[in-house]
Amino acid sequence: MARALLVVLDSVGIGGAPDAAAYGDAGADTLGHIAEGCARGAGDRAGLRAGPLSLPHLAALGLGLAAEGASGRLPPGLETGGPARGAWGHAVETAAGKDTPSGHWEIAGLPMREPWGHFPETRPAFPEALIRALTERGGIPGILGDCHAAGAAIVAELGAEHLRTGRPICYTSADSVFQIAAHEEAFGLERLYALCRTARALCDEYRIGRVIARPFLGDPESGFRRTANRRDFAVAPPGETLLDRAAGRAVVSVGKIGDIFAHRATGREVKPAGNRACLDAALAAFRDLPEGGLVFLNLVDFDTEYGHPRDLPGYAAALEDFDRRVPEIDALLRPGDLCVITADHGNDPTWTGTDHTREQVPVLAFGPGIPAGPVGRRASFSDIGATVARHLGLPDLAAGRAWW
Repeated sequence: MARALLVVLDSVGIGGAPDAAAYGDAGADTLGHIAEGCARGAGDRAGLRAGPLSLPHLAALGLGLAAEGASGRLPPGLETGGPARGAWGHAVETAAGKDTPSGHWEIAGLPMREPWGHFPETRPAFPEALIRALTERGGIPGILGDCHAAGAAIVAELGAEHLRTGRPICYTSADSVFQIAAHEEAFGLERLYALCRTARALCDEYRIGRVIARPFLGDPESGFRRTANRRDFAVAPPGETLLDRAAGRAVVSVGKIGDIFAHRATGREVKPAGNRACLDAALAAFRDLPEGGLVFLNLVDFDTEYGHPRDLPGYAAALEDFDRRVPEIDALLRPGDLCVITADHGNDPTWTGTDHTREQVPVLAFGPGIPAGPVGRRASFSDIGATVARHLGLPDLAAGRAWW
């Protein structure tokens, strides 16, 4: 029986979706713009990296060809140097929005048919009734923020006032999120999680996909820094996913997969801090994975550490760091195993604002005996889940078409 490793490079889009203009993202291209920026020196940072983007292992799998299929141009430095050794293509999201849950759910065979709710880009951003209920039920003296903001920036702006008043910092973005930032020690980590659970129940009425706890440490003198104790409180998927179909199999969810799927059918959950530690955990789990098993991995640093802060050199370095570890994945794949590398949306570090970008995503599939070559433009992310399900011998998913 086969095994599968499904890797989501969070936010590594490869060119605007057909409907990108409707989201204000016409022309966005996360991978393409990073590669072009590196080619002209915008990706250089002393002590971090320099020169053209170098992703030889991903390029050999067909990443550049996938990007060319999505955007119409081959990103500089991503030439294969010959036929791609993996199956490659690009996929279009059918769900409305550019959110993490909708992207992951569609990857797992469950495209969202109804749009998420969002908070307006006004100040205040949140309905008065919502904040009144959160204040009363959460036992807090009020909130700070109440606006669209980038997390690191608003914590730097309001961290001192939060410590002085005890009011948590609440903010949102173009995504369907209600985010609460609070000091781990002064406010309390468990108290923050409890407040987020309260907010989760209150946000259901507004069809908000996630409430996110954003703990931080520090002080006004030394500065504030967010910690690895982030936790997402997501709505449960409204239908069956690949994970539900794999129930009874060995399933390991690494990174924030457990949070995204509301801990339903997510098997053994492992949540280290950072891309490297998450990949370490996924490879360790896959090494011991029994036949028929699935490891589902999200690598969030691309998005949170480099996409939202619009850090092109940092994003490029993170891509190169992952590329260097592709041979480790190869070494673990036995005959019959499948690895799929994809993404859930874009987050172009050259784009305006700090939000996700509506983009197509790469589809790279490889393993001993896996046929190489183009799989074309996939009409839905669900084709990924459908292919993994078929490979594992699971019942067909409700959506998606396997490419084999």
